[in-house]
Amino acid sequence: MPHTPSSSPAEILTWPAHSGPVEVRVYRGATTRPHDALLVFFHPGGFVMDDSGAADGCLSVLAQACGLDVIAPSYALAPAHPFPAAVEDAHAVLNEALSRRSELGWKGKRLFVCGVEAGGNLAAVSAMVCRDRQGPTLAGQILVMPMLDTCMQGQSMQCAAGQADQVELVAGMARSYRSYLPHPADRQHPYASPLQARRLGQLPPAQIFYTEGDPLADDSRAYADKLRLAGNEVELVGLPPANVCDDEARCSITADDPCVTAMKRFLDAHR
Repeated sequence: MPHTPSSSPAEILTWPAHSGPVEVRVYRGATTRPHDALLVFFHPGGFVMDDSGAADGCLSVLAQACGLDVIAPSYALAPAHPFPAAVEDAHAVLNEALSRRSELGWKGKRLFVCGVEAGGNLAAVSAMVCRDRQGPTLAGQILVMPMLDTCMQGQSMQCAAGQADQVELVAGMARSYRSYLPHPADRQHPYASPLQARRLGQLPPAQIFYTEGDPLADDSRAYADKLRLAGNEVELVGLPPANVCDDEARCSITADDPCVTAMKRFLDAHR
């Protein structure tokens, strides 16, 4: 049965997934149900930490501002569950969301994926997996400062590695990748490193956010270019500089935040 802790605006469900049961947080939109669209949000945390609860506030705002329901699943974490466990859990959740559309109160017509950082990686990968496995069909993918390149060779990443205020952030990403991908051969797999993928055609429309000063900024720009070259619709959104060393700042939004207004525009255009 769902339950709602007093400290959280979300309903909390338990669903089966590839690696075992996962917790699914549900945030209700403001418009009359059933909704025509559902957004599945994959949390950040570098593949090693479940900080989905920290996104409660921003996901509640997003659901209300965009007029759709948002679900935020947990997924298997490294190092106990390395790649591809999180990928398989993410795909299982998308299938469950479609099969449980009546329970969730949506029409099953438009399914979007979204994620921040490691969750952005899973959202991008989910788009490829859904294409390769012929479902579920996605209406769009929203990638917010995504981790896309296990090689970490982008210029913004290399620059950040030499800055005292960001060196630990870069080192933390490297540790996360090592935990998630203990087998070096996996680090070139397109489901682990989307920026290295050679086949990027026939993917759903993408909206990709980057923040100036973020070590991940160049990867976002490069991925947008590769998606466009492969014939996909892409919107690249640059956000003003932020305190990218602060995990809460990286996932904090308000109703008038430019990130929210851009997401609403993208979602409305593809509903």
